[in-house]
Amino acid sequence: MSLPLFILASASPRRSELLQQLGLEFRVVPSDAAELSHESLSAGELAQINAYKKARAVAKKFPDAVTMGVDTLVALEGQTFGKPANLVDAHRMLSTLQGRTHQVVTGVCLIHLRAHRQRLFVEHTAVTFRPLTLEQIHHYHKQINPLDKAGAYAIQEHGDLVIEAISGSFSNVVGLPLERLEEELACFNVAIPLPACAIS
Repeated sequence: MSLPLFILASASPRRSELLQQLGLEFRVVPSDAAELSHESLSAGELAQINAYKKARAVAKKFPDAVTMGVDTLVALEGQTFGKPANLVDAHRMLSTLQGRTHQVVTGVCLIHLRAHRQRLFVEHTAVTFRPLTLEQIHHYHKQINPLDKAGAYAIQEHGDLVIEAISGSFSNVVGLPLERLEEELACFNVAIPLPACAIS
């Protein structure tokens, strides 16, 4: 039985790198679906809706493939933080998050249109920030590009400068919860290669 083609509906290099860690063969087809933003929805609801919109837009072009849409947001006490509009917005975000614990929320949607199958889920990871001065925030943003990152930071890029601790999936904070994804992909017959040490 031939396995279905797997498509990542995201241009994020971080998500591509995470999928490569699983050893998956996949194709990148960025989605052009507009992201929704609505104050009455929780971060989990927004992330799942946006993930669905992204996956669905690409899946229509590749009905025989398993298409994955992903959306990651940062949430703190009812506030939702996506990608900053500019550096001033990025500094505002870190000023709000500093010294506190927030949630990184990733919505994932898997769609196989031809098989009429769909799976939608959300993963949460708690991230505690160090107390940061304005000078430390400016210094951190000189080390990375915060404009393409939810919450204006990246755990994998000098994250030790701003992050004190995390509770939950590390890869989820990067942009894709690999542990949960492995479980879900099995239901779509998307094979995860065994590590070399497991092959006898």
